[in-house]
Amino acid sequence: MYRLKRFFPGPQVAVVLFICCTILAGSTAALAGTDENIALLARTGKAFAAVVKKAGPAVVHIRVEKSIQGWGTGGRNQFGLFNDPFFERFFGPQFRHNRQPRQFKQEAFGSGFIIASNGYILTNNHVVAKADTITVGMSDGRQFKAKVVGADPESDVALIKINAKDLPVLPLGNSDKLQVGEWVIAIGSPFELNQTVTVGVVSAKGRDRMGINDYENFIQTDAAINPGNSGGPLLNIHGEAIGINTAIFSRSGGYMGIGFAIPINMAKSIEQQLRQHGKVIRGWLGVVIQDVTEELAKSFGLKKAAGALVSEVTNKSPAARAGLKQGDVIIALDGEPLANVNALRNKIALAAPGSKHTLQLIRNGHKDNITVTIGEQPPNFGKGEITQNTPLKNMGLSLQNLTGELAEHFGYKRGQGVLITEVAPASPAALAGLQAGQLIEEVNKQRVHNLKELQKAVKNSPNPKQVLLRIRAGEYSQYVVLSAQ
Repeated sequence: MYRLKRFFPGPQVAVVLFICCTILAGSTAALAGTDENIALLARTGKAFAAVVKKAGPAVVHIRVEKSIQGWGTGGRNQFGLFNDPFFERFFGPQFRHNRQPRQFKQEAFGSGFIIASNGYILTNNHVVAKADTITVGMSDGRQFKAKVVGADPESDVALIKINAKDLPVLPLGNSDKLQVGEWVIAIGSPFELNQTVTVGVVSAKGRDRMGINDYENFIQTDAAINPGNSGGPLLNIHGEAIGINTAIFSRSGGYMGIGFAIPINMAKSIEQQLRQHGKVIRGWLGVVIQDVTEELAKSFGLKKAAGALVSEVTNKSPAARAGLKQGDVIIALDGEPLANVNALRNKIALAAPGSKHTLQLIRNGHKDNITVTIGEQPPNFGKGEITQNTPLKNMGLSLQNLTGELAEHFGYKRGQGVLITEVAPASPAALAGLQAGQLIEEVNKQRVHNLKELQKAVKNSPNPKQVLLRIRAGEYSQYVVLSAQ
């Protein structure tokens, strides 16, 4: 105080003391704030660790062996030296012809998680497809042989089972309640590194048209997912599985910040059918639908571009019996709004055949409700055999022979042509206006009745990058020229 008075006489001393005390108090508060932040981070880290500790024992490592056919000579496999084209260049094509195909074993790895204490495990179909043997490794080191109960390639969900009891179980959450920005945790075996944990957030929901599965409604996350994570769980902060890690977006083959998981609510429905029937029986409505663009929304007097526009109604289908018409815009199913075609397609596919549902639609500018009884999807519908060695696949067309059942559903005659089962978005076929349910009757002015004739006609085309098609939609047909991209 004495020294302060020498430099700051009178009332200035009090001002200086006040400033010093304020600075000291601020420093103390800042230190206290830092401690609180560190404590919060510590609690967050311990929370993640607690979730992983509880969930980890129910996450498994899956190793599969598959038989593949390759060429070998003198005991060398298809990866050997003698498979190099170098030798054929010098010894002629008979060098390859003299070799005999051989069977080889190939190993693959993935992840999964236990959903029932008696050994049921969810994973991806692509992890266990065509497997000769499946070995499941537990976090405690135990190993079990597993069998496939059922698999659904269209959604990439598979259910396998091991012969064991009293196993740790991972609880299943509600993926519909998941919000963008929430914390998520991925556990799996990337690059065979068992029980690897990564943390991130939900980057987006409802990702579709990725070209990964037939039925897509992915959760997008930035939690690191790499090869080997497939089939493992995506957890919320409560330790519940809210997704099955399935795929990554990558230009290098490794993690690039974008991963995709199948929502657990979709997987639940599929798993129940796989457990009961060994396969998935999908619902069917019987309409050809398209997304509502801004231009279409204006034309149909809609307030916004959402829902599914009905462009065709299949004869004698559930949609036809319910009274759906061309030009109807389906905007909701059972009171739940529909953003686009994919949303309706996924929900109808998961609906049980015979179940009744309410479609809310706009017809001629007026809202209406229609009750529809869901039918069973025709066998192999939408899984058309893609023509190989032709430009049609590159032009965005998936095709299938017209069976008697499909002909009846679409109002055609058996053998009348080749059915378009899917049109890839933004492809030449899509830009030309082609749609699923239409029929290819001619290729380059040659009549075609099946895939074999179509393939031959395309093969004989003078221009392999361009094809002239005659397309039928109901009673009308038109010519369309497609050019490969």
